[in-house]
Amino acid sequence: MCGIMGYIGTERASPILSRGLKNLEYRGYDSVGVAMLSAISGSLEIRKGVGKIDEVQNQLKFDELDGNIGIGHTRWATHGTVSRENSHPHTDCAGKIAIIHNGIIENNIELKEMLLRKGHRFSGETDSEVIAHLIEDRMNSGEIGPVGFVDPAESVESVGSVESVGSVESVGSVESVESVGSVESVGSTGFGSCFEDACRWAFGQLRGSYAVLAMVEGADEIVAVRKDSPLVLGQADHGTFFASDVSPFLEWTKDVIYLQNHDFVVAEKDSLRICNLIDGEVDRPVDTVEWSVEEAQKGNFEHFMLKEIFEQAETIQKAIQQDREVVDRIVQMIQEGFGVFFVACGSSYHACMTGSYLMSKIAGVHVNVVLASEFENYEHFLTDRTLVFAVSQSGETADVLDAVKAAKRQGSKIVSITNVMGSSLSREGDELLMMNSGPEICVLSTKTYTSQVIMMALLACALAGEDEDCARRVKELYMDVHNLTSKNMRESLKKLADLLVGKDHIYMIGRGLQYTTAMEAALKVKEVSYIHTEAFAGGELKHGPLALIGEGTPLFVFVSQENEDRIISNAQEVKARGGYVIGVSDWDNPVFDYWIKVPDCGNLNPVIQAIPLQILAYELAVVLGLDPDKPRNLAKSVTVL
Repeated sequence: MCGIMGYIGTERASPILSRGLKNLEYRGYDSVGVAMLSAISGSLEIRKGVGKIDEVQNQLKFDELDGNIGIGHTRWATHGTVSRENSHPHTDCAGKIAIIHNGIIENNIELKEMLLRKGHRFSGETDSEVIAHLIEDRMNSGEIGPVGFVDPAESVESVGSVESVGSVESVGSVESVESVGSVESVGSTGFGSCFEDACRWAFGQLRGSYAVLAMVEGADEIVAVRKDSPLVLGQADHGTFFASDVSPFLEWTKDVIYLQNHDFVVAEKDSLRICNLIDGEVDRPVDTVEWSVEEAQKGNFEHFMLKEIFEQAETIQKAIQQDREVVDRIVQMIQEGFGVFFVACGSSYHACMTGSYLMSKIAGVHVNVVLASEFENYEHFLTDRTLVFAVSQSGETADVLDAVKAAKRQGSKIVSITNVMGSSLSREGDELLMMNSGPEICVLSTKTYTSQVIMMALLACALAGEDEDCARRVKELYMDVHNLTSKNMRESLKKLADLLVGKDHIYMIGRGLQYTTAMEAALKVKEVSYIHTEAFAGGELKHGPLALIGEGTPLFVFVSQENEDRIISNAQEVKARGGYVIGVSDWDNPVFDYWIKVPDCGNLNPVIQAIPLQILAYELAVVLGLDPDKPRNLAKSVTVL
């Protein structure tokens, strides 16, 4: 969803925010904005606009802003259209308070209605804007004092009445840059304390998910809170960073504090205070991130997607390197459990589907695979003997975390599989397996998908007592993956992309492990090229999909030694109706009009066969003039339901 970034310290904040937001653009790129406390005038200055970060930055020149305290936001629209008014940061009526928000405020309508009755005026349509007005409302109520967490179930009518709301005339019309006069009548220390109490109270009125950064004129501080939306802190000698994940501030520090639900933070230039609005005083440890700055940068590659595709020769080797004791404990949990569920979304769901085939084929174990968004419909099957594998690259996928909550309500055990240490999912499980893929910046999952498939194969083989053999076969994949990303393969797939670029529909078929591979390949192509692409089990063609085939209709057929006869028969049915057949196979076949040569690697075919289709999807995007890193309407981490 949206990406948030903040900095307070002794360095200039504007270049830090600009570079940090650029690293967060995969989380949202509809609009972008920053708010700064000017070091010269002490005023709150806001610059924001619609478009990608480079476009808005060039127009509004964020780097020209002066000051050591600032917050920034890159938006993926949920509530409200893509417009300047709906972009963050948002302010209160008087323009003295600025907030940025990632998440969904579920009770925003009732809060907004209450605030409107009190005379507040809103400039946009987002749910986020109510936060700034709630803080203002509390500060003007005359009821400020030490306050703890307010139960969100309490009526919003409990909000104190507004004695005086800043005149909206003082804001003036907002063009590309807002600059509001400083508040001279209120000392910074008193205003700061008042502001913290107002924020704490206002956050307690919210229902839903939120990571919020807030600042106010007259106070050299940033106040923050998180609940069910990601927020991490970075600590350097010169200041404190706030961000949705660690990638925006790796350039400056690898020292990280992972915040937990209801953590409330007050950061000043030389101090940092953290408490929990439920539990009171807490001690959050400082961890060190193992990712390097280089891993989070494109290097010599034109796009992150291509870089991450090429990294798979290395990342699948890292995925197999799991703690044997942890794997053994998970194997025992599967053996002793009564019912196993794999729960995930998108590409992770396809990896789980592959895992279910591998579990059945290698270990003779039945696994239920459920889309996380549908898992609530299975909650009545869960018991304290059920084992749930929750899989999410980011570890912040809202549907997956919601499924984990449902499982915990029934006392079920959780195994978390994620790529981000310190993420919500990494802390929720009874056991944890890390993908070890390094940062994945492109919105599309590539290297994390193949890492998940490797981990599924490892678990299946461990159940069958064949994990050492699995590790050996994964090691043997290194050169195969390297060859599949060679210049010759890219040139071949560029030619295929040129043939497909004018097509309205593309279809893909497979059987068994090749069916789940077809599903993932279809997702990759449609995500990044916007060409309608759909996958079917080969045996289902005659049950409806064959009606979609016409003269020249492209059909990819994924072939393995195990399913050759039947899937080739399906391809011949398509060929007989004028279809254009593209084979993904270790050997050419007369039915193929175009052949993508991949080695046959048995149970690891889902890894090998996915990679050329990832490259094809990339080449289609490039030919079409699209940005493969930032497909329209999509964001990397879906943190709202």
